[in-house]
Amino acid sequence: MAFDFSRRSLLSFGAGATIAGLGGCATAAQTTEASAAEAVGAFPAHKASDGSELLGPESGVALLSRNENPYGPAKSAKKGIAYAAEKGAYYPGVAYEELAKLIAERHGVTPDMIAITTGSGEALCAIALMYGPKGPIVAPRLFWDTTALYAQNLGMATISRVALTPDMGVDLAAIEAAVTPQTGLVQLCNPNNPTGMLSDPAAIKAAVTRMSKKTTVLVDEAYMELADDPDANTCIGLVKDGHDVIVSRTFSKIYGMAGIRVGYTIAAPETSAKIRSTAMSWIAGTGLSGAISCYNDMAFVDYSKSKVKEARDMITTTLDALDMTYLPSSTNFVYFKSGKPANDIQKALAEKQIMIRGQYMDYVDWSRVSMGKIADVERFCKALPTVV
Repeated sequence: MAFDFSRRSLLSFGAGATIAGLGGCATAAQTTEASAAEAVGAFPAHKASDGSELLGPESGVALLSRNENPYGPAKSAKKGIAYAAEKGAYYPGVAYEELAKLIAERHGVTPDMIAITTGSGEALCAIALMYGPKGPIVAPRLFWDTTALYAQNLGMATISRVALTPDMGVDLAAIEAAVTPQTGLVQLCNPNNPTGMLSDPAAIKAAVTRMSKKTTVLVDEAYMELADDPDANTCIGLVKDGHDVIVSRTFSKIYGMAGIRVGYTIAAPETSAKIRSTAMSWIAGTGLSGAISCYNDMAFVDYSKSKVKEARDMITTTLDALDMTYLPSSTNFVYFKSGKPANDIQKALAEKQIMIRGQYMDYVDWSRVSMGKIADVERFCKALPTVV
């Protein structure tokens, strides 16, 4: 049965929301609050009270807070993981090289341009440690900042955050203007997290090209495979053209392997060698074998993408019916403005065993909901009117 959630169907809930504007002048107190929020970052430490059991959600819990793909891992990945488990007494052999070859072949680069790590997070942490001591990491005010904060918390980096545009987009022109000879790194997330928005491909490629002449530019493309046209939007071509650019990808999202931890970067050979040398751990054979087995499983990739789109359409239909503002998403989550404190909505939904993310920094009434299994997303859609 098709999902049907009209504005009329909400009347029984007495639904409605007042949407506050985005503009306004900041007071001194607001400026202090903003600085404190930036020190904590957009993604504070994960709390255990999100309905999780040892691995994954407890029975009856709709886990829509962590941008996972619950349809993974693919059957092809599971076969590779099972094989690796049988060989678990041994350190991985040439699996690293084999996976690097697969990735390089798809993107038209050489294997020495690939650095594979335990999730893209390890690579991003390594990059922050490499470039943070050189100068500030210039980035959008909202981005996946956990890895940059890792270096900042060690006293090895500072983050220079650039305000978003009035429509919550990444302000590429302002970021470019903020780059100086002292800049250590520019870090972008495209599509961005938590906003879900994809930058215009021509604009971001032009800006990254210009900025890379002054400093290294890192483009975190964790969600790129979920965009409508990944090949047209990726910055990998800039790496191939010899620009000082690093692109990161992950198996955690489209491939549904968030708990198995495999990610990679594509960069110049010398840069990739530095990333490999800075990474702190070895990738498990289960992750390497699973990634090798599913990397070219395009049937699973297409299936995952279709389920994400189906769930996202359900979410946006509900938000439209509630007259709520939301940002156009090219990811497996939606960032929406309810007009009520995000933490209050998170708490009210948690009482119904539906888990979404709460407030990010000082964006008080903006909430993020991930695309999970269709039945769980439908629970969210039906519950949201009762809490707003």
